[in-house]
Amino acid sequence: MAGLLDLLNSPMGQQLVSGVASQTGQPENKTADVLGMAMPLILGAMKKNASSPEGAQGLMSALSSKHNGSILDNLGGLFGGGVDQSVMEDGAGILGHVFGDKQANVTNALSQKSGMDAGAIGDILKIAAPIVMGLLGKQTAQSNVNDSSGITSLLGSMLGGQPQQNQSLITSLLDADGDGSILDDVAGMVMGSSKKKGGLGGLLGGLFGK
Repeated sequence: MAGLLDLLNSPMGQQLVSGVASQTGQPENKTADVLGMAMPLILGAMKKNASSPEGAQGLMSALSSKHNGSILDNLGGLFGGGVDQSVMEDGAGILGHVFGDKQANVTNALSQKSGMDAGAIGDILKIAAPIVMGLLGKQTAQSNVNDSSGITSLLGSMLGGQPQQNQSLITSLLDADGDGSILDDVAGMVMGSSKKKGGLGGLLGGLFGK
């Protein structure tokens, strides 16, 4: 089962990082750090939403109708002439759905820890969201997932390869009362000095030889 770890350490991951960096005008190493935390957070939020039958059904419906993974087949085209506005709008819709009122906290914490402008963080999140959905759509089709328990299990396996404490932090963050403190803890694991391989910070580290 291919997870985020596999994607982000692959040639496609390198293409994703460089494409997002050129789109937002940010350095690749910072972009890699932000994506290395943003994508697990988006996936973790989807997993939380899919824990209810209604949420799981809504996610399955979105995957079958629009997010079948085709976006991953032509990343060169996606970033070639700048990311299409419709992709950004789609990403904004996904973020609003999965993060709800926590979206500003996610953006601000990533901005604070990376030193990157909140506007650029917002753009990175908008590009990352359809990519994560596409990855999930592709895995759903390959695994013949067609019910809520299947999608929840798939989301869990895609988040695999990260220490339990990171998975707990993602869950805690999405259940937090909005003060951002747990976000700071998660962000610190990625942006801080103690970058542990295999953790959220290690997701993209291999690409840049950190």
